[in-house]
Amino acid sequence: MSQPDRILVTEPDVGWRRRAGQVSLAEVHRSVIVPVTASFWRKLLAFSGPGFLVAVGYMDPGNWATDLAGGARFGYALLFVVVLSNLMAILLQHLCIKLGVATGRDLAQACRDHYSTPTVWFLWILCEIAIAACDLAEVVGSAIALQLLFGIPLVWGCCITALDVLAVLYLQQKGFRYIEALVITLIATIAGCFSAELIFSKPNLLSVVGGFVPGPHIIMNQQMLYVSIGILGATVMPHNLYLHSSIVQTRKFEQTPEGKREAIKYASIDSTGALMFALFINAAILVLAASVFHWSGHQEVAAIQDAYQLLSPLLGVTFASALFAIALLASGQNSTLTGTLAGQVVMEGFLNIRITPWLRRLITRGIAIIPAVLVIGIFGEGKTTQLLIASQVLLSMQLGFAVWPLLRFTDERAKMGEFANKLWLKILGWTTAAIIIVLNVKLLFDTFMPDTLLKEFYQFLHLPPPG
Repeated sequence: MSQPDRILVTEPDVGWRRRAGQVSLAEVHRSVIVPVTASFWRKLLAFSGPGFLVAVGYMDPGNWATDLAGGARFGYALLFVVVLSNLMAILLQHLCIKLGVATGRDLAQACRDHYSTPTVWFLWILCEIAIAACDLAEVVGSAIALQLLFGIPLVWGCCITALDVLAVLYLQQKGFRYIEALVITLIATIAGCFSAELIFSKPNLLSVVGGFVPGPHIIMNQQMLYVSIGILGATVMPHNLYLHSSIVQTRKFEQTPEGKREAIKYASIDSTGALMFALFINAAILVLAASVFHWSGHQEVAAIQDAYQLLSPLLGVTFASALFAIALLASGQNSTLTGTLAGQVVMEGFLNIRITPWLRRLITRGIAIIPAVLVIGIFGEGKTTQLLIASQVLLSMQLGFAVWPLLRFTDERAKMGEFANKLWLKILGWTTAAIIIVLNVKLLFDTFMPDTLLKEFYQFLHLPPPG
C-alpha cells in the first residue's frame, strides 16, 4: 500500500467512534489520475464524470411518471417544484462531495462508523428499501420502453433488464471512465430526443415562465401536493447521496488540504453542470406533457404508454412517439447502471463486507425485479404508472433518513476539520431538510387523517382544507 493510501485510511479516524474499514468501491478507488500541474480545463476534465452518474438518478423513469402526471393535470404550475428540487439536489450533492473528499468515507461508511449497531442496521434497511423503490421504477420504465418499441411483454422486459449486471461488471473491469462515457452518451441521447420533442410541441413561452413562480396552491391542493412530493422524491434520491460520496473518491487527488479543496471545487462544478442537464430533462418532460395534453382535453394522461400513443397524433409528427420511447429506454438503462453501483456502495458501506461482485449486483437487481414482476403479474400491466408514482413518493419518505446524517456529519468540525460547513451552508442545508420532512409529514397527515378531523384541524389554523 502506498503512503497516500495509508493516510487515506487512518487519518479520518479522528472524531469517529469506529476506525475506518475498507475503502469505498475498492476496485476503482483512486483509479483516475488527476494531473497535479495542469490547466483549469484539464483538471476539470479529469474530475468530470461522477456528476453525470449522479445526474442519471435525477432523470430516471420515475421522474417521467411524476412529470407527465404533473404536466398533464396541472399545466406548467409544477415547474417551480422541479426547479426547487434541482436546487436542493445541487446543495445536497455538494455536501456529499465534501464528505467523501474530506473524510475518505462515503455516507454509508460514515453512518457505520458513527452510529450504534442497531441504528446502522435500521438505516441500512431503509436505504435498501429506497434503492428497491428506485430500481423498481428503472426496471419498469425500461420494460415499458421495450414493450413500446419491440412489443416485448412487460414481465419479460423486466427480466431482460437484469443483463445490466453483466454490463456494469464488464465496464468496471475495463475502467471507471468507460462507465462514465456510456452514461454521458445515454444522457446526450435523452437530451437530443427531448430537444426535438419540445420543438414539435411549441410550448407557450410566457406560460412556461409563469410556471416557475411559486404559489400556495401547490401546498393546499392535496393532489398537487402528492405529485409535487413525487417529483421531489424522484429528483432528490437517497441512494444518490451514498453513491456520490463514494465515486468522488475514484479520483486520485493529492491528500493535502490544498488538494482536497481543489477536488471539492472541481467535483462541485462537475456535479452542478450535470444536474443542470437533469433539470432540462425533467422540465422538458413536464412542459411537453402540459403543452400537448393539458390544453387538448387529455388532462388525465399519466401513463407512459398513453403518452406514447397520443404524442404522434397530437403533434402531427410520425416519429415523435418513437423518440419518446427511445429516450425512455436510454433513461431506464442509464439508471440501472448507476443503481447497481449504489447497491454495492450501500451494502459494503453499512455492513463493511465484501462479496463477489456478480452476486452482489444480482441481489440488488433481484430486489427490484421480483416486486415488479409480482405486481405486473397480479394486478396487470395497467398498474405500472401508479407503481412508478408510488415508488417515487416512497423514495421521498426515505430522504430525511439520508439527509439528516449527511448534514450532521458535514457540520461537525471534529469529523470534517476545516471543511466543516459554514454557517450559511448549515442554514441552507437544514432548511432543505425541513422542507423535505414537513412536506412528507403533511402528505401523510392529509392522506390518513379522517376527513372530519382534517377539516377541524385546518379550520383551527384558518386555512382551507386540502382539496
